[in-house]
Order: sequence, then C-alpha cells, then structure tokens
Amino acid sequence: MVEITIRKRPQTEAVITQRKFFKKTARGKVVKVLRERYLRDDVACGIEGCRECSTELSRLLPPSGGLEHRLFPNGHYILPDTNVFLAQMDLIESSLFNPPMILLQTVLEEVRHRSLPLYNRLKALTKSEDKQIWVFYNEYRSQRNCHIFPEKDWKAPADEVVDQEAIQKNDDAEDSGEEGDENDEEVFSKESRVLSGSSNQKPPSERQPTGRIVGIIKRNWRAYVCHIDSTSIEHSHSNHIPLHSTVLCTPRILACSPEFAYWTVSAPDSPGYSKIFSYDVDRGTPFFGYSRRTLREGQEAEQESLLLEFEVPYRPFGKAILDCLPPEGEQWVVPPKGEFDLQNIWRDREDLRDVIVCSIDPPGCQDIDDALHAKLLPNGNIEAGVHIADVSHFVLPDNPMDSEAAARGTTVYLVDNRIDMLPSLLGTNLCSLRPFVERLAFSSIWELTADAEIVSVRFTKSVIKSKAAFTYEEAQIRKDDPNLHDKLTNSIRLLNTLAIKLKAKRMAAGALNLASPEVKIHLDSAESSDPIDVEQKELRETNSLVEEFMLLANISVARKIEESFPQTAVLRRHLPPPKTNFEKLQDILRKTKGFSLDVSSSGALAASLDECVDAREPAFNTLCGEGYLRYADVLVHRQLSAAIGSTPLHATLHSKSHVERVLDVVNRRHRMAQMAGRASVEFYVGLALKARGEQARARGEPDVREDAYVIRTFRNGVGVFVSKLGIEGLVTFKRDTQFDAENYTITVPGAKEEVKISVFDKVVVRIEVEKDKNTQRGKVKMTLVEPVDSSAF
Repeated sequence: MVEITIRKRPQTEAVITQRKFFKKTARGKVVKVLRERYLRDDVACGIEGCRECSTELSRLLPPSGGLEHRLFPNGHYILPDTNVFLAQMDLIESSLFNPPMILLQTVLEEVRHRSLPLYNRLKALTKSEDKQIWVFYNEYRSQRNCHIFPEKDWKAPADEVVDQEAIQKNDDAEDSGEEGDENDEEVFSKESRVLSGSSNQKPPSERQPTGRIVGIIKRNWRAYVCHIDSTSIEHSHSNHIPLHSTVLCTPRILACSPEFAYWTVSAPDSPGYSKIFSYDVDRGTPFFGYSRRTLREGQEAEQESLLLEFEVPYRPFGKAILDCLPPEGEQWVVPPKGEFDLQNIWRDREDLRDVIVCSIDPPGCQDIDDALHAKLLPNGNIEAGVHIADVSHFVLPDNPMDSEAAARGTTVYLVDNRIDMLPSLLGTNLCSLRPFVERLAFSSIWELTADAEIVSVRFTKSVIKSKAAFTYEEAQIRKDDPNLHDKLTNSIRLLNTLAIKLKAKRMAAGALNLASPEVKIHLDSAESSDPIDVEQKELRETNSLVEEFMLLANISVARKIEESFPQTAVLRRHLPPPKTNFEKLQDILRKTKGFSLDVSSSGALAASLDECVDAREPAFNTLCGEGYLRYADVLVHRQLSAAIGSTPLHATLHSKSHVERVLDVVNRRHRMAQMAGRASVEFYVGLALKARGEQARARGEPDVREDAYVIRTFRNGVGVFVSKLGIEGLVTFKRDTQFDAENYTITVPGAKEEVKISVFDKVVVRIEVEKDKNTQRGKVKMTLVEPVDSSAF
C-alpha cells in the first residue's frame, strides 16, 4: 500500500496560496470567490538536463536552446507574452518559425480570456509534433510565488544616506583600494548596516520589503547616454574598441543601473548612447549595443545628452512638414478684408485690431502666445479679454505637420535652447503675437462687474494688433508709475485689480496653490551660454495677473467644449492631493513647529498652510509657473471652433479612444519635457555656482555660502533646501551621530557642546561643485558651516 503523508500548511502561507476576489453575477449580486492554489516543488521548466528539475517526460526542450539566431550564438529560448499571440499568431504557426519556446501558464490563461479562437489555436500548437513548446505552470511552482506588499509599503529605508560613489567603488574590486577618506571595511560596514543589519533591529511593521530581479515583465526600449569605463578597454585598443567586444560603462542616469555590460556592435570611440538588447538576470546587468556617438564632454554634449535621456525629439523638421507652411514664408500677412481675402480668413473673425491689447511675458520671449486687454464699459462694468494665437489655422488635421506636432507633444524649454513643437516660422513669427503686427487669434471676452463677477462670456476667432510686448518687470513698473494714465497703463491696472479679486475668489472656493521657487541663470553675454551667477526669480503682481487670466480662460473654454462635446472634450484635470502624501508632513510640523495641518479638503489644506508661517523666517513658506503651448491646445482650439459653429469638428475628435491615445503621448511628452527642463536648470546652476566660487577664490573671499533649511534628517546626514537658489542637497557626516527618527532630529558634536538639528531649522551651508565620478557631470556638494562645521567631522 502506498504511504500517504498528510502535510499541514502554515497559516502564514495563506496570502500566497489563496486567491480572493469579488465577482458580479448576471443578476447583479456580488459574491466573494476564494480559490486555493496547491504549490509544488516538482513543476519542471521543460529544459532537458536541468539540474533543478527532474522529469522523465519526452519532448523536452534542447539544453542549449535555439542556435539559429546570429545574435545568440550560445543559444536562447523564446519566452513570449500575451501580446505576441494576440498580434503575431500567424508567425507563431508558420512552419519556418520553430525555436524552443517556454509558454507560461499565466500567458495561456490571458490569451483565453482575451480571445477564445486564438486560445484554441495556441492549444493546438502546444500539442503539435512540429513545434518545440513547453507549458510552464508558473503559478503552481512554489519558488515562483511570493507575497506582494500593498503599494503603500513600497518605500525604501530613509534613515541613512549611502554615498553612491562609495558603493560604486566597492562594487569594483580593482578600485576598492584606491583613494578615499574611508577604507574598504568602513564602506562595507556602512552598506551592510543600511541594507541588511538595520532591518533586523526594526519592528516588523517598519521592515521594508527587499527583492531581486528574476525576470523582465515588460520592456521599455529607450536610449541611454553613457561613459565607457577606460579600465575595461585593453591597453592595445585604447583609441579604438574592436567589434563584438564587451566593455563596462556607466549611464548618465544612475536610476538605470550603477554599471552595465556594453556589447559593441560597432566601434565607439567616445561617449555615446545605446539601447538595451538583453538583460542577464543572474548577473543583474543589462547588455547594451552601441547606437551612435555624441559630442565629447562640454555644454553642447550635455544639452544633447539631456534631450536623448528624456526622449525629446529634436530632429530637424523634414520637407513634408515644411511644405505645410504658408508658401509666403515670413512675408505672410493677414489679408485685407473683402475681395483680396482669397482664403476666407476673415470669415467668422471679429476685427479687434483697434482694441488696446498687450502681452506680458518673461524677458527674451519670442513665442508670444497670449495677450490681454481690459476697458471700462458705459454701464460701469469691465470688459476683459484673453487672446491666444490661433495655431489651428496653420496646423490642419491629418497633415504631416499635424502628425509631427502630435508626436512631439510640446515645446521643450532648456536654459539656453528651445526645442519647438512646430517649425520656428510659426512658433516665433506667424503665431507669435508680436506688437504692431496683425495676427490671428482666438479670443475669450468677458463682461465682469467691479467685484470680478462674470456677467457674460463669448468666444470668437479674431484678428488683433498688439500695442506692446512687456516683460513682467516692465509691466509692473508701468502699473506702479503714478504719472502714467494712458489707455494701455489703465488697461494693465484694470487687469491687475480684477486678477487680485479673481484669485481671492478662487482661494475662498478651496483652491490649493503648491509651487516651488524658480531660479534665474545669468549668462556671460547674449551671445554666450556660459553662466556666471544664479538667483531666485522675483515674482511680481504682473506674474499673478497673467496666471489668473490664463486660469479664467482655461476654465471658461473647458466649460464651453464640455457642454458641446462631453465625451471627447480635452480638459486639464487637477486631482485632489492624496491625504497620505501629507501624513509625514503633518507629523513633522506638529513635533517641530507646533503647527497643525488640516488635509480634509483642498481648501482646508490651503488655509492651514497659510497659517504655517514662521514670522521669524519669511522664507519658511515657499510657493511656480507652468509651461507653454502643447498639442493639447491645438485640439482645444479645434473643439472650441466647432463649439462656436466656426468650423466642423474633425472626425478623429469624435473618437474617444483616438483622443485618449493622443493625450497619452502628450502627457508623457509633457512630463519628459518638464524633467529635461529641470535637469537643464540643475546643470547650469552647477556651472554658475562653480563660476561664482572661482571668482570668489580669485578675490580671496570665502567659498559660496548660502542660507538653507533642513528638510530631512538621516542617521548620517541631513537634506537641505537652499531657497535662494531653488536647489536641494545632502550634507553627510562621517562620524556617528545621535539620530532621533521619531522627532526628526539629529545631534552632532559641536565646538563646545552637542548641537541638535531638526527638520525646518535654518542652517548655513558651503556649496561646491565637483565632477561626479559616475555620471561625469558636475555635482553640487554641500557641507554645514552653521550651527556646526561638518567638514571637521
């Protein structure tokens, strides 16, 4: 008789072996479904001769995999996902396609869920004698099951700062004994304490999940800019890397990987960008293939690197796109009314050329996309208008320029460069509302009371002729000059008075304004891009003036197009901030400043933030701007034009799925453009600080020192924010300190007695710029000067 062993599973394994979900029946009832999974250790992978699996089944996969592919001379297996079968089933069924394939059971079930006919065809393939397909039941293999923590627990330990350079050096056996203030044992003990030892001292509720990559679920093909490690190049090939050799290189974005293998399919001789070909799970390193070289180190190379890393399309516009521009080029003008208007430009357009319109923008702005006006009406009310450049007149649906604009998504602003979404003829000329030039516009015109209550609003296509192009500073000076009473100045004053009242109404209605300071880079000259200094931008009333009327226009237009096209209206959504985002801030404010933070609603949060002001430190509260024209604005113009009966709505804008696909690209491009802009500012801030430090040393003055505020505390350092420069930095300590995580304080030795530093404390830091050994970029290094000098320890 066969002996039967009864094994009782521990209760702790229930989270792995049980699948629980809720299901709605045909009658509308909701039932709870609990399914049990019985995990085994003997589910074979299907590869012949595998030491981990023991199976006597026939039709196993060959031990070396498929040897036919030239890129994988040592063999490989195909591990397809669901999309392969949904889109390429004909290829899989072809008799010419017969590599060894491992089919996951979860993929098989997903194909069945998505398409039953394809599932039946796939099942037939698994039984075919002509195919090498092994079904791996991954959900029932015990080693392939793990408990996934809830997303709120996906946090990294944050009680100690680990020096990235120290880790990088420790990873390389050849470099580990080289220069540095810490020896190998100190570095290793620090890493061990942070990455492993400290977790054992924490209660179970505070332990953080850790893991290791065992497979790639979804690939994200993208370019990486990297530096080749010269120590991995043979001395005989110091000036040239031979084909099909492997070298080590470091990506410029450390979030990618500290170091990776680089497989040369061509011969690079300078920093270049590459694409991942494969990922070695056991080694934990991706293999890259060289694509092309960039410029050697310098500002131009840095700017190109930023564009590549953040996937900003910067190729020149092709002939097909340029052919969509007006044939008159820069000589294009608004035709006069009447018989000379051969293109019917004046049809449904209002003539606003006599209205006192002006624009207010940052200094040096060439793409002036909006202008404003305000005037008193005979009944005592005020007429105010926002005029936006009518880009949709030049960018017609479904032509090459429209497709390119949709792909680019937005205009990208770097410190010394601008990557246009549209050809410069439009962006900086025909669609720029220059002064004293007739331009096509979309106008939103309101009648408001003296208390900024909206009486009526209308939208119209128009032709305007701006009377002036001001910077924020020039408009502020003009508004404040008591000797000026001309129509243009009175218009700015009316706009400012309304803007103040509009903002007050917004805030009273529960609006939340969260922003960070912007910095201004001073360049050596208009022709040079060499930065010499950096300072925080000054925000004036005129900044808020423009912001309030842009918000008013956005809200009014959104209401109009949502009424007309509720299913496909292109709207900007501002979701309320999650309450969990403020839990730690609430605790810090309560313990360090005695403030309470109400996060029950956006309005309550805004009100309580206004009260969280330290009268002794006016910079304790800092609050930003936003970008320029996006392709979404083109879509909005088309929808608004259809909503007011000017032109019919293009067929693609009736399709919700099409609009969603386009906006997914626009949103992604916008995020990448923002990150590229911030990275550009960070790079130039580093250059400016380096130049300031060199100038100070040349004059015999101390290094760059600035006031900062502590924003985080760690076991071995503090994070600080320099509000004047708008930058964050880390100050690390090499000596042991007393860290109080509960009260967000750290106690460090001082000259006479110990000094306690808390979050939100004001400190003085010394700022230096040094080259990062990993990314080869300038890195801001900060040390404490007050209340203690951290360089001493």
